[in-house]
Amino acid sequence: MQNNTMQAARCPTDELSLTNCAVVSEKDLQSGQHVTVKTTPNHKFVFTVKTHHTVSPGSIAFSLPQRKWAGLSIGQEVEVANYNFDKSKQCIGAMTIEIDFLQKKSTDSSPYDSDKMAAEFIQQFNNQAFSVTQQLVFSFCDKLFGLMVKDIEAMDASILRGETASGKKQKIDIGLMVGNSQVIFEKAESSSLTLVGKAKTKEARQTIINPEWNFEKMGIGGLDKEFSSIFRRAFASRVFPPDIVEQMGCKHVKGIMLFGPPGCGKTLMARQIGKMLNAREPKVVNGPEILNKYVGESEANIRKLFADAEEEQKRLGANSGLHIIIFDELDAICKQRGTGASSTGVHDTVVNQLLSKIDGVEQLNNILVIGMTNRPDLIDDALMRPGRFEVKMEISLPDEKGRVQILTIHTNKMRSFNLLAPDVDIKELAAETKNYSGAELEGLVRAAQSTAMNRHIKATSTVEVDMERAEKLQVTRSDFMGSLNNDIKPAFGTNQEDYSNYIMNGIIKWGDPVTHVLDDGELLIQQTKNSDRTPLVAVLLEGPPHCGKTALAAKIAEDSQFPFIKICSPEKMIGYSEIAKCQAIKKVFDDACKSQLSCVVVDDIERLLDYVPIGPRFSNLVLQALLVLLKRAPPKGRKLLIIGTTSRKDVLQEMEMLDAFSTTIHIPNISTGEQLVDALELLGSFTDKERANIAHQLKGKRVWIGIKKLLVLIEMSLQVRETHRCSGAALKAPCISDVMCKMLDSSLHRKPTYSPAKKYSGT
Repeated sequence: MQNNTMQAARCPTDELSLTNCAVVSEKDLQSGQHVTVKTTPNHKFVFTVKTHHTVSPGSIAFSLPQRKWAGLSIGQEVEVANYNFDKSKQCIGAMTIEIDFLQKKSTDSSPYDSDKMAAEFIQQFNNQAFSVTQQLVFSFCDKLFGLMVKDIEAMDASILRGETASGKKQKIDIGLMVGNSQVIFEKAESSSLTLVGKAKTKEARQTIINPEWNFEKMGIGGLDKEFSSIFRRAFASRVFPPDIVEQMGCKHVKGIMLFGPPGCGKTLMARQIGKMLNAREPKVVNGPEILNKYVGESEANIRKLFADAEEEQKRLGANSGLHIIIFDELDAICKQRGTGASSTGVHDTVVNQLLSKIDGVEQLNNILVIGMTNRPDLIDDALMRPGRFEVKMEISLPDEKGRVQILTIHTNKMRSFNLLAPDVDIKELAAETKNYSGAELEGLVRAAQSTAMNRHIKATSTVEVDMERAEKLQVTRSDFMGSLNNDIKPAFGTNQEDYSNYIMNGIIKWGDPVTHVLDDGELLIQQTKNSDRTPLVAVLLEGPPHCGKTALAAKIAEDSQFPFIKICSPEKMIGYSEIAKCQAIKKVFDDACKSQLSCVVVDDIERLLDYVPIGPRFSNLVLQALLVLLKRAPPKGRKLLIIGTTSRKDVLQEMEMLDAFSTTIHIPNISTGEQLVDALELLGSFTDKERANIAHQLKGKRVWIGIKKLLVLIEMSLQVRETHRCSGAALKAPCISDVMCKMLDSSLHRKPTYSPAKKYSGT
């Protein structure tokens, strides 16, 4: 449209006069266009136009406040021309508005929430032109208010580009209202209006458009990367003006799925997402609360959650505010359809209702649904596709940097009041707390605090606090270390009791074979840590019974110092069915995949497989599960070392299980007299003379005995000595060696216990 002369007219309806738009015929202009209205050679005013069928072509209608502001009279001829905004310089960052009741007779003393008022203002006047000194009428809570624009600041262009805010503030005379503009209301000097809320004072920009978000003030640590990724995927489209988003054909992300181990900050993150957005107060729903015993009530509960968003979208369209709905424990209501044992099918209909609301025929574009679960495998597949829960974010265990942030957050208050001793090193604690979740780190701080407070309690006939000493209360390093060792253990960490029982007597290096096994184990540990090409390393320790395979496997695992070490042992699965055993083994491997570095010891594989030579018989279900899990590579960025032990290599060979291991290490029994004497010397149970006598009697004899059995025989012979000593018939030194040799005699001259591989008869 070129410069065109039009005639000023009166606004045709009261509703249109509240829109702050100039009204024209659709034959002259289109709704949403911006125009300059030149009233005199030196006076120009910018308006956004709206079309209406009652306005005749060649006319442009204004409301009374607009005519007052621009000095227009009915029938006056004005020059009208298109006006284009420079989006990089003229988007409104903050606008200060003076407000008062439109009519003095309608005044009241009720407080008006300026935050809600600002949100409603942005929705009503989104994508409209505003000028300093402009006057308009605003309807809020069935009251009419007269407004006057006092001041306009431009939005920082670097924010729109996704960069850090430069902090520069630039005043402008004319600006374009966008969804992320900030509106500040100030009541007129003589007004009796009462304003409450934050929007009555000028403050910082809304956090949704500020990448430099302060996580520590929010109480979140270790999730910087996740927040950044969510911001990029879910909120970037909400930062830009709606018309730009519409031109790109871009739809907002409607759903975010947060999953991961318990206690890692999923609920906390969802709660803070609601705070960091310029949106309604989030609706937080626990999954089981949706379910109702009456038919149709569960689905009605889902519909109620979306009712406000539907009503607002119908009323305001693209200018509708963002409605956030947070589902905690989503797996409680959104299980895979068709898997419920109940004949009612309630879960299925709830899933159907949720699917139709998020992305059904009547799509809502003003919602953000955040779901949280520890079990993403249970969620119905239809919910996980783009358009529904499109952004899937794993909230995993925090790394060392994240643990420093979390511990800093939970000790900040103590530090500010000088209740944290100088010897407490947060970085040291972060290094010691591998595989601790955020909740467990918070629990560690609480446990240390209770330990420190307990020192100042006098436990006499009554429990009293020693006030003199309590004033000097400080939480020290020893309090944290004590809690670390005794009180708080990570659910996905190393349970030292698991493997300490296997090496309670230490590792007895009776010869080169043992040293070689430990050296090979160290090489495998380094390969797991350092190699990016082989994130999965599996080794099998095989040898005769009682040769110390499990102890060596536990020792290699302990030496690895990996944050996750678990022993998958048949003794923990006594009485399990085949399916239960498969699930227990799978859980160990799944948990291992949640840690950066993990070591799993699969002990006594033939016992796990229920193998017996009579029949022969074994559990094919467990065998297939183990074959899959042993070959399954961990997720990207994770490393896994698997150490298996077996006494029946021949059986595993027949089952084609040896191929699942990267390498096999043979562990022999003690096979020479010299090795036996070396073992006795390391154990220190006999004198030099007794060992010499044993060596003399074993000379030239063949030996085949496991270190585990040797320990039992030594303890038995020592009990013989103790029995004679207590009875008063002291046994002479050479005699004890004779006793030992007699006990060994049953274990000498033996062949290895391996039996030849048997052919299976199709069992």
